[in-house]
Amino acid sequence: MNVLGFLYVGLATAMLIPAIVDVAQKNADWQAFVFSALLTGTIGMLLSIAVGGSLREGLDTRQTFILTTLAWSSLPAFGALPFLWLGVGYADAVFEAVSGFTTTGSTVLTGLDSLPPGLLVWRSIMQWMGGIGIIVMAIVLLPFLRIGGMQLFQSENSDRSEKIVSRSVELIRLLGLAYMFLTVLCIAAYLFTGMELFDAFNHALTTIATGGYSTHDASFAYFKNPSTAWVAVVFMVIGALPFVLIIQALRGQPLHLWRDPQVRALIGFLALVSLTLTVYLGVNMNFPFDEALLNATFNVVSIVTGTGYALGDFSQWGAPLVGITLMLMFVGGCTGSTTGGIKIFRFLVFFGTVRAHLRRMVRPNRIMSEEYSGTRLTPELSFSVLAFLVVYMGSVGVITVALSFFDLDLITAISAAATSVGNVGPGLGHMIGPAGHFAPLPDGAKWLLSFAMLVGRL
Repeated sequence: MNVLGFLYVGLATAMLIPAIVDVAQKNADWQAFVFSALLTGTIGMLLSIAVGGSLREGLDTRQTFILTTLAWSSLPAFGALPFLWLGVGYADAVFEAVSGFTTTGSTVLTGLDSLPPGLLVWRSIMQWMGGIGIIVMAIVLLPFLRIGGMQLFQSENSDRSEKIVSRSVELIRLLGLAYMFLTVLCIAAYLFTGMELFDAFNHALTTIATGGYSTHDASFAYFKNPSTAWVAVVFMVIGALPFVLIIQALRGQPLHLWRDPQVRALIGFLALVSLTLTVYLGVNMNFPFDEALLNATFNVVSIVTGTGYALGDFSQWGAPLVGITLMLMFVGGCTGSTTGGIKIFRFLVFFGTVRAHLRRMVRPNRIMSEEYSGTRLTPELSFSVLAFLVVYMGSVGVITVALSFFDLDLITAISAAATSVGNVGPGLGHMIGPAGHFAPLPDGAKWLLSFAMLVGRL
């Protein structure tokens, strides 16, 4: 509760940024953010004061796990307050805030081009905070819990209680600096392509966080300069890379990135699928080569990284694209990045485990072991990844069945479940597809999908 109190105070401070934007634009909506900040900050300070002396020896693993769950569950409740002040319904406000903090990017708001500037900035800030939050959690917590292979990021196996803590504190400091540097670099790149400052600021925050909130209903189709979309592609890929390795690259060791098998696999996968769809669009849809390459690469990178930007309505490109898009929703970027989904690393471990099993079936007496980047894949590691895959796919299945009770068709239900658990953004179908939004869904479905987004992030 003590740490949560500090988090709420930090969130309240962030709420003042959109208030300042509204004041500068002479928009009366600044009051909503000030009142929300006062309420959130007061609760946070009261919590910290009430239990201020209780935290003397730090948090153990169980307490950190509980803290992470409570933080991701409660921060969106406070983040929804400005939406409530501005007349957005309760279910819609919570959905929008959860989608923001989990960097999903699904939205129930329409008419983005005419929304108050402060509200648009607040949506972007939520995603930016959520993006850095998931990386910090991955670096600090998951090596202790040994979930899904994150223990490979642990450099010291002995005396873990002290060395991993000091290393984590240093990593978080470097992470914050790298995250801000990449955000500023992204803003500068967008400005260079002709994007206005307000759009560049908002889109940079949601690009690095692989969140996908835009300031326009048409998303990136609003911007006519192709170089703007290519800048987004580059920074979406950067957001999908392991930030531990990005820090090493920024400190003068760029080869560490390429030596990681999951980075090579991600780049290779994105290139293969993008080129395949480029040929498809050129042959079947008569797209010019440059237009086909841009549309294919942008939408593939956006979906795989879980960013959720749209460059046109790709659901209109034919039936094969619907199946491919649904498959891409499950992939995700690298472990230790801002992306959602299953993650490339776990696919590599899974296929390595399957390959080893098939070899043992052919030659039962031969001793074989699979490795990842020089580290042996232990049975514990393989089991943790397989267990993660089962729970992940099971969650999508259960939520799909639950959504069917709201009279949603199969494509809408399964894509909504997949995009929510994977924190991707757009779904499929005429209602929640890349050209649609989640506003027409029943309130019950929105609450269920809000829960699914939190499950996917946690």
